[in-house]
Amino acid sequence: MWYNTSSEEVLKKLDVNKVNGLSSEEASNRLNKHGRNQLKTKKKKTLVQMFLAQLADFMIYILLGAAVISGFMGEYSDVIIILMVIFINAIIGVVQESKAEKALEALKQLSTPKAIVKRDGELKEIPSEEVVPGDIVVIDAGRYIPADLRLIESANLKIEESAFTGESVPAEKNGDLIITEENIGIGDQHNMAFMSTLATYGRGIGIVVETGMTTQIGKIAKMLEEEEEGVTPLQKKLEELGKVLGFVALGVCILIFIISIFQKRDWFEMLLTSISLAVAAIPEGLPAIVAIVLAMGVQRMIKENAIIRKLPAVETLGSVNIICSDKTGTLTQNKMTVTKYYANKNLEPLENLDINNETNKLLAHCMVLCNDATYSENSKTGDPTEIALLEAGFRFNIFRDSLNEEHKRVDEIPFDSDRKLMTTINKYAENEFRVYTKGAIDSILRISNKALLDGNIVDLTEDLKKNILKAADAMSDDALRVLAAAYKIIPSTNVELDKVESDLIFIGMVGMIDPPRIEVKDSIAFCRGAGITPVMITGDYRNTAFAIAKELGIASSIDESISGADIDKYSDEEFREKVKTLRVFARVSPEHKVKIVKAFKSHGNIVSMTGDGVNDAPSLKAADIGVAMGITGTDVAKGAADMILTDDNFTTIVSAVEEGRNIFNNIKKSIIFLLSCNLGEVVTLFFAILLNWDTPLLPIHILWVNLITDSLPALALGVDPGDKGVMDVPPRNPKESIFAGRTSIFLPLNGALIGVLTLVAFKVGEALYPDSLTHAQTMSFVVLSISQLFYALTIRNQRKSIFKIGLFSNKYLIYSIIIGIILQASVITITPIARIFKVYALTFNDWIFVILLSLIPFIINELVKFFMRNHSK
Repeated sequence: MWYNTSSEEVLKKLDVNKVNGLSSEEASNRLNKHGRNQLKTKKKKTLVQMFLAQLADFMIYILLGAAVISGFMGEYSDVIIILMVIFINAIIGVVQESKAEKALEALKQLSTPKAIVKRDGELKEIPSEEVVPGDIVVIDAGRYIPADLRLIESANLKIEESAFTGESVPAEKNGDLIITEENIGIGDQHNMAFMSTLATYGRGIGIVVETGMTTQIGKIAKMLEEEEEGVTPLQKKLEELGKVLGFVALGVCILIFIISIFQKRDWFEMLLTSISLAVAAIPEGLPAIVAIVLAMGVQRMIKENAIIRKLPAVETLGSVNIICSDKTGTLTQNKMTVTKYYANKNLEPLENLDINNETNKLLAHCMVLCNDATYSENSKTGDPTEIALLEAGFRFNIFRDSLNEEHKRVDEIPFDSDRKLMTTINKYAENEFRVYTKGAIDSILRISNKALLDGNIVDLTEDLKKNILKAADAMSDDALRVLAAAYKIIPSTNVELDKVESDLIFIGMVGMIDPPRIEVKDSIAFCRGAGITPVMITGDYRNTAFAIAKELGIASSIDESISGADIDKYSDEEFREKVKTLRVFARVSPEHKVKIVKAFKSHGNIVSMTGDGVNDAPSLKAADIGVAMGITGTDVAKGAADMILTDDNFTTIVSAVEEGRNIFNNIKKSIIFLLSCNLGEVVTLFFAILLNWDTPLLPIHILWVNLITDSLPALALGVDPGDKGVMDVPPRNPKESIFAGRTSIFLPLNGALIGVLTLVAFKVGEALYPDSLTHAQTMSFVVLSISQLFYALTIRNQRKSIFKIGLFSNKYLIYSIIIGIILQASVITITPIARIFKVYALTFNDWIFVILLSLIPFIINELVKFFMRNHSK
């Protein structure tokens, strides 16, 4: 590991001169050997490939088979309908997914355009793609790091790595450091700088040790490339359904054909009949209805500040029972904020600070004047810690620019990581200059011998020191970063700088943290109530992460947290078992994040991962659904995610979960409705053939019934208004069949009921009109269609009565039922159409009878729900 090696050994190993750098010839040779310093991208899918991928589904294969069979039978209208369904379904999928797979492109664009290197003894600015291992790179504040570097020199160097490590504060770097520990996380490698991170303070020199795909960001790119596309719960269920229907259709064909042979019917005619029945058993409109319902869900989600990149992601969120969330910028505000202060022996929340108190006012002056950042309502520049101090001053109407103008800085001692102090000298009067020093509490106490209490200067006694340290420990226990302040008055600036930072007067301290988002705590409580487990994953330190997690209600004990270094101590099998008890993961690498997501998934969980940084991208892709932040999120995270939150609000995820659950429920309603109706058709024809009766329905009748029931009513069920109680129950078991629960009762019950009632109508028609088979077939034809339309009303909820949820609350379903009845009546009553359908004009009494018969499934379903509700009570 490069961080274990001294800078001299690195120079020797890479065969480069520290003063002159590489020669142009040697750099050219290394470029040929190692390749350009850029990230590789895998070949993008063409539109044709994406279209063909949409067809790789068992249900689609069955529909194509049905189309071929229908063609042989001469049912060309059926062929056209099936092919249109397949085509529309594929087009919708391509349109959604053509926007995907941008993650690696975004990673590539993160590479910086220029880098300053030493070549042939001179400083040269070259494209970062031409940087090679062994190049000596000069780092300045504001410049991106072009490759992975082992630092060989540093002066107060700080590098912003939040998108990479998840830490809120820039990492301090030290080129002289040699780290002896093995396998430490990226955030703890303080003598390294990584490609695409940003230097925010100080300067440094580093030697390139890795380029392109061997860099840390390159490893992330490789993980993204290798990660396979997951299959969503809905896709799994539809795949399962397609196979079931395929075997059922084949079984029906064989069974009816065998029966026809025993009955000595015309075997060819019965072969065509059995094939017709098998085709009728398959709801050819289902894939299109699912695609349309998901697409409409996507449109609703956009209004809720969530952009869905892949259609099935809407439904997947509804199945989620674990949300793994990045801390920085997702659960927190991604900005350091002063929350507490200590002065006059009191530790208080910042909002309690009385700026008129002399000690408090001096504390604020020190933090604002001894500061190199800039802050206004419109712009902020500098170190996040110093910005937080200026923001705290801003809250009490203390502004850096006006205060600096009033008390000009005449000298300074810049911060460095050895002293852990920064000092400025500001002019207050002709012969009065104030030394302001801020820094780590132990460093401040070491150079202070007095303290300011309520405007009085007192000796810094051991008891007072204990009180100060106790307050500092209390802030640290709350994961606050502590900065202390001290001052002294000098008559002139003719003081040796090494004596400036001595004999100071301690003023007080402030504690700061990247605070949680205000609305997140309620969202997490809501998630828990819905049976969803929130989990925090962060690059921050364990204590800091746990403090935030405890405040948000994610974890209650430190035992529920673990660091990345400890994760490495477990085998994969041990970790999969351990993960059940963990809720906070700290100091983790991108590899750890993927390992965590996969460990949760190994227990059958449906896992969502939220994040915004480059380091989140592999885990976003590994999760069942990746959710990226739209405002603070990197292009890499957005490219790897299934869903993007345009408001960066964790609460939006809760809305998405609710929407996802309702969408799945609606799709399930459509599936149950279609299969019940198709089962009714199968029952009608199967038992008529089995009992050796005349055929109660003609092929054109079956096609017509499928047309008016498999289209508008099924689609109207797909857009049913959401159930307000959907979040009061735990997420469904992802392993559970789509036919589980009450579906296993409702589906066969209603299929059999519709089939039996159709046969009853047929036999009654035969009894009333013994000389007219057409009249009897017409009665069964009308009962089959209208009973299905009325049945659509009661299938809206398997527990609640239709009268409780509102008979007219789904206006689209009401419209579709009315349209269906009008169309059915038109087929019967308009003579030219009646001839085509070979039907008979029913009498008034016939209509009364068939409508009453058609209402029976509706009435029985409502009664069954009534008894089930009473039984559950």
